[in-house]
Amino acid sequence: MYVRTFALRDFRSWEAVSVELNPGTTVFVGPNGHGKTNLLEALGYLSTLSSHRVSSDAPLLRSGTDRASVGALVVNGGRELGIDIEINDGRANRARINQSPTRRPRELLGVLRTVLFAPEDLSLVRGDPGDRRRYLDELLSSRFPRMSGVRADYDKVLRQRSALLKTAGGALRRGARSDDGASALATLDVWDGHLAAHGSELLAARIALLHDLAPHVAESYRAIAPESRPAGLRYRASLGDALPPEFSDPMRAPEPDDRDVIEAAFLHALSQARGREIERGVCLVGPHRDELELILGDSPAKGYASHGESWSFALALRLGAFALLRAEGTDPVLLLDDVFAELDRRRRTALAAVAATAEQVLITAAVAEDVPPELTGDRFPVHAEDSDRGRISVLGAVRHVDEVVEVGDDR
Repeated sequence: MYVRTFALRDFRSWEAVSVELNPGTTVFVGPNGHGKTNLLEALGYLSTLSSHRVSSDAPLLRSGTDRASVGALVVNGGRELGIDIEINDGRANRARINQSPTRRPRELLGVLRTVLFAPEDLSLVRGDPGDRRRYLDELLSSRFPRMSGVRADYDKVLRQRSALLKTAGGALRRGARSDDGASALATLDVWDGHLAAHGSELLAARIALLHDLAPHVAESYRAIAPESRPAGLRYRASLGDALPPEFSDPMRAPEPDDRDVIEAAFLHALSQARGREIERGVCLVGPHRDELELILGDSPAKGYASHGESWSFALALRLGAFALLRAEGTDPVLLLDDVFAELDRRRRTALAAVAATAEQVLITAAVAEDVPPELTGDRFPVHAEDSDRGRISVLGAVRHVDEVVEVGDDR
């Protein structure tokens, strides 16, 4: 899989740019703050419908605008597909495939598969559980796009059930069962069923993903840091004792009835937590409270791993995802955002060895010398120009056509 062309309009610092790419390695080189990362962020967004840098869409719009667009022509096994998305401020985003509007933007998922490694990935090891859940869910949606809809349905039910818990809890704290409070209590059982149905499907899919992913992560970590303790993954569900303990073991192969077992455990855990949930007004049980535990030897990586071990584990998570997607028949596009400057020689070498085998790898670097010499290919110098007017240009072989910057290669 590779991107033949991609174009941005009013995305971050870019007023308009169109880039033609080749398979193999492409390096965008230029000083920090000149828009290199924005290019990779845009392609990552087109692939996952989210940014690796921010949690909302608003910062993606160029200052003073109310919409942005990202589009690409993706080649996969000789077949070309054009995809694009319009990102709107205060309105629903809109997407198209081969110029035909889709019903939902998430129909783009799976057309372009990317794996992005960036300095922010250190939070996968050192950050909150939400960072690791997001890592799992993005990889899950890349493999099975329908899981994005399952996650969206779960989040919708979660919001509704949380609102009911707050209403019921408020009524009880006032010492009286108001009509609203009584109604909320009466309908919680219904919402418990919906939450368990969607949540058990999401949880079963995460556990199955972990079974497939864990060996690739362990092998990637061993290649990067052979002298370190072995790396492992473990899933800790918020269902507690209601879920059989073997479900947390990534070596356990998924079973056909896993979802039914998890749904029954989910409903039991909800019934056990009902009083505490009403008192606190929040959902205490479900995939939104789960944790992907990263293990080094016998210790959790978070809080115990050194700086070098943390970088190695973050890199292993991304390379493990790349290896898993590749094993399923299609190389994802590898996006490396200014990471070689952060890595020591051994980790650079390990990353470069994988990148050199990818069908397409896009790299940003502040200094060309940061990129290992084996990653030869197209190199585009990037620098800001007329920044006070918000226009950014990629310099190399450049020509302006109707305010669009078209980029040739500068080898």
